[in-house]
Amino acid sequence: MEDEDRIASFIVKGLQAEGHTVDRAARVDEALRFVTERTFDIVLLDLMLPDGNGADVLRALRASDREAPVIVLSALGEIDDKVELLDLGANDYLTKPFAMRELSARVRAHARQGHATSHVLSTSALELDTRTRVARRGDVSSDLPSREFALLEYLMRHAGQVLTRQQLLDAVWGFDFDTGSNVVDVYVGYLRRKLDVPGEPSAIETVRGAGYRVPA
Repeated sequence: MEDEDRIASFIVKGLQAEGHTVDRAARVDEALRFVTERTFDIVLLDLMLPDGNGADVLRALRASDREAPVIVLSALGEIDDKVELLDLGANDYLTKPFAMRELSARVRAHARQGHATSHVLSTSALELDTRTRVARRGDVSSDLPSREFALLEYLMRHAGQVLTRQQLLDAVWGFDFDTGSNVVDVYVGYLRRKLDVPGEPSAIETVRGAGYRVPA
């Protein structure tokens, strides 16, 4: 969670390039809603947000009993600052400026340590193993290539929500991708051919005039 657009864009694009699905919050109120209502594998947290202190987000996250690893990104590099945030429940602390390679390595390290809340996402009809990239619907299972995996993961992390094509395009393909492309529809079609069961509703619903939804 980062309030400076330039740095935030740099981080988002760098993590997406490695196959991660990224949600961004630029304010404390939005970040609090994210961490208390959703489940994340890893949280990147800036301290200096325009409407408050990122430490409040960390307190709320830990108070909600969510165990996602938190990596603090901050220009505050004094030992006391680091100790305070680690004692509040942060798992790591990276001082700005930093190299994207180092941030990516730390994200991978925390993922390897198994601190994520769960590596299996579940809805009423689907399961997705985020480690093996295997999707299951009943007795049907399929290994997903990276883009199909990223699309299904994003839909499942927002299960029950209607997501527009533009939201999916931005999250999975990046903000610079051609907005006139039908690539989202094409990849939804790929997933449906692998996961849909004859005679049953589609694993990915089309909401006419709005977008797509995975039922919760």
